[in-house]
Amino acid sequence: MAISKLKKWFSDEDENNAMSEDEYYNVSEAEALKEADKTGNKMILLEPRAFSESQQIADHLKSRNSVVVNLKRVTSAQAKRIIDFLSGCIYSIGGSMQKIGVGIYLCTPKNVNIQGKITDDADKTEKNNEEEMEW
Repeated sequence: MAISKLKKWFSDEDENNAMSEDEYYNVSEAEALKEADKTGNKMILLEPRAFSESQQIADHLKSRNSVVVNLKRVTSAQAKRIIDFLSGCIYSIGGSMQKIGVGIYLCTPKNVNIQGKITDDADKTEKNNEEEMEW
């Protein structure tokens, strides 16, 4: 008889936990966005078409949002100016910038930690050339 009570007690506990987990994970999109607005945990994707849009990127970083910047729609001279401007902004807020592709950069404020690194094919070729020169 004691065993049946234990089985019932454990089965009831599992059902209660399942319900609380469901409630925990069932958050509406509106509630999630509202919480993101409060805490500044957004990921913004931008493709600037001119240097003048750099300030908008800096404003997102100041608001503690991460920004992925795709520089494929600007000239190389404009891309260099944008990167230089953002480097100064990121330095001033204690954030970081990481190249994640050709002309694509991840800019993050201080409250975001980035783990790992994406290597570029050009980096691999450069390494192979250095190794060949040593021999």
